[in-house]
Amino acid sequence: MVQRPASEEYNPYFAVYIDRVPDGDIVEQLRRQQSTLVELLDAIPSEKLTYRYAPGKWSVAQLIGHIADTERVMSYRLLRVARGDRTPLPGFDQDLFVANSNFDEWTVGSLKDEYEAVRKSTLSLLQGLPASAFAFRGVVGGNETSTAALAYIIAGHELHHVDILRRLYL
Repeated sequence: MVQRPASEEYNPYFAVYIDRVPDGDIVEQLRRQQSTLVELLDAIPSEKLTYRYAPGKWSVAQLIGHIADTERVMSYRLLRVARGDRTPLPGFDQDLFVANSNFDEWTVGSLKDEYEAVRKSTLSLLQGLPASAFAFRGVVGGNETSTAALAYIIAGHELHHVDILRRLYL
């Protein structure tokens, strides 16, 4: 089982995500999250996809797209670190990603398909890693980051946004 990353394994910025993740098997946590988010998506009416709780905030569709995009980026980082690549990896601009998407034109079904494809890929990657790879570290956004931390960031980031979705959008 992958151990919860120590604070020196990631940028303190990500503690808000990592701290949300319950104890236990991170792969099982990610599987459970997938079921939870898919059920949530199935309950969202089409007309609610472009809803924003305040001016300048992302829509429901953009929030779901952001979850998938961020997981894809973090999973790529995880792959690089897990394979021992120490090449520094830059940050990314989440607002630019959303601004250059067309998520507001997607259907609930297409958002769900995108999310499930990304999560399936992440789970496959994690399940294929040797236990030793979770301790590997690389440089992400200028900070030493472990493979384990990236797995926890993926899970915690989704938990963070699902909480926002429930509290402010639905």
